[in-house]
Amino acid sequence: MGKLKLSGVIRESIVDGPGIRFVIFTQGCPHHCKGCHNPDTHDPNGGYETDSEKIIDAIKNTPIISGVTFSGGEPFEQADELSIIAEKVHEFGLNVLTYTGYTMEYILSRLNKNPDWEALLRNSDILIDGPFILKKRSLELRFRGSTNQRILSPIESLKSGCAVKKEL
Repeated sequence: MGKLKLSGVIRESIVDGPGIRFVIFTQGCPHHCKGCHNPDTHDPNGGYETDSEKIIDAIKNTPIISGVTFSGGEPFEQADELSIIAEKVHEFGLNVLTYTGYTMEYILSRLNKNPDWEALLRNSDILIDGPFILKKRSLELRFRGSTNQRILSPIESLKSGCAVKKEL
C-alpha cells in the first residue's frame, strides 16, 4: 500500500452521499472553483501524508457506515491509491461514491493518458462530476452544490463511452 495526501477524514457523515459515510478529503485540486466549500484542499503542498493501510483500517473499524466517499481536493489526482482503497471497501460490503471536478466526458477522453482513472471509475459505484459553479449553486440538490453537477454510473459510463445518469 502507498501514501495518500489528505486534507482530512470524517468518520460518519450524512451529507456526502446516501447513508452514513466515511469521507476522505484528498489534498490538491487543479480546479480552484470560485465558491468552493473546501478551498483549503486546493494546495497540493497542504494537508498531511498518510498510509492507505491506515485509512483502510479506519474504515474497517467504523461499523455504522454504509459507504465511503472520496471528495476533495480532486480524487482523480490520487486515483491510483484511491482505487486500491475502493477495492478493499467493496470487500467490506460497502459502496464507493467519488466526487470530481472533471466531467465524465473529460475523464473518458483521457483514460489512455491516465490508466489509474479507469481503475478509480471501475471501483466507484457512484460518480458526481463537474466543477462547482457559483452561478449555478442550489441548496435543493441532493449531494451536489450546483445544477451542472451530475450523479452518474461510472461502470455504465465506461461501457457506453458516454455519461450515464444514475438514480439514488
